[in-house]
Formats: sequence, C-alpha cells, structure tokens
Amino acid sequence: MLLAAQTGANTRVVEYFAFIHDLGRRNDDHDPEHGLRAAGLARELAGELIDVTEVELGLLVHACEGHSEGHLEADVTVMTCWDADRLDLGRVGIVPDPSRLCTAAARDRDLLAAAYRRSIQGFLERGYGCRYLPTS
Repeated sequence: MLLAAQTGANTRVVEYFAFIHDLGRRNDDHDPEHGLRAAGLARELAGELIDVTEVELGLLVHACEGHSEGHLEADVTVMTCWDADRLDLGRVGIVPDPSRLCTAAARDRDLLAAAYRRSIQGFLERGYGCRYLPTS
C-alpha cells in the first residue's frame, strides 16, 4: 500500500488486486491464462465478497487481465497494481527490472531495494537458490 500512497492509486482496487490476481494460478512457472481466470473470479465475486463500484471493478479486471503481459501504460491504479506484482518477483527468484516498472515511484532505488528484500524472505526461508540470489 506504500506504492499506492505514492502514486495516488485507488487503494481499494490495489488491495483487492493483491488478494485476487494470482488466485487463478496453477503453478508459479508458466501459466499465461491465470490473469484471465483471476479477472473472471473478480467479476464473479463483485457485489458479494468484493465491495467495489463498477468503475473500480473495471480497473480490477483490467489489472488482473494484463498483469503478466509486460504492459507499461494504463490508468495509474492499474499501473500501481502491475508494479506491486513486479516488485514481488523475488518470491520466485527474479530481481525486478526497473525498466519494466510503470511508475516513477516503483523505480525509486530505495523503494525497489526494500521491496526486493521483503519479497525474497520466503524464497530464502525455503532455502531456494541461496547461492545465486542477490540480496542487495
């Protein structure tokens, strides 16, 4: 939510995105349809478990559908969702590439480093790739 505060994104959409965008994922490797499945789930749960306006639902669906496709341009809320997801790539052993981040806030060196350190904690705790994973 730190990133959303800096970009002015709709925090409700960003929070729901954080919970739902990977729920359709079948594995952490190659699953190109998982964003579409998450978008369908968002539509299905809207009005029941997801309390959003129609506009917010549209942003959430767009963010879910496109979050794995490498897009860099969209509404600031959608870009914040995508950046938040990309800043968490350390969880699967990938260092985020600043040139693939949408917002200036996400490309900030200090924020990028802090997000990476946080994202690798689970990766390191499970003992994956410790010899190869940069920690700074």
